[in-house]
Amino acid sequence: MLRKIPHKKLRSRGGNFAIVASRYNARYVDAMLRTAQSELKRAGATVRVVRVPGAYEIPVAVAKLARTSSPPFSAIICLGVILRGATTHAQHIGEAVSNALVQVQITHEVPVIHEVLLLENESQARERCLDKKHNRGTEAAQTALEMARVMKGL
Repeated sequence: MLRKIPHKKLRSRGGNFAIVASRYNARYVDAMLRTAQSELKRAGATVRVVRVPGAYEIPVAVAKLARTSSPPFSAIICLGVILRGATTHAQHIGEAVSNALVQVQITHEVPVIHEVLLLENESQARERCLDKKHNRGTEAAQTALEMARVMKGL
């Protein structure tokens, strides 16, 4: 069951964040991007947005940002939508992206917020990306803010 994304009282203020967003399935990704940007700006954060062609290209952009950003990003949010089709291609893309993002996060000690969604159909995409109550962009931004606070305290 899909849980409603609460509008949290923001405890973290400021910070420097990046969002890497796929242009593929733009209707859904753009909706997540708008809400993530809005949530971060509401917290007083600076936001850099990088657009890539598809979900598969997200990890290389994230790795470059994590390796070369000065000052380092407080967190990097990854947004994409992969819809399953008749073959296993979507599953392979989803697994490759997930594995690569974990490696970047561990190697560079920068929180990488994974909202590259592998979904069964457009109905699930509408619910998770277009519905304000369940928008994963809001959740990603809230997680990024919380992880920035956690990392600062370590």
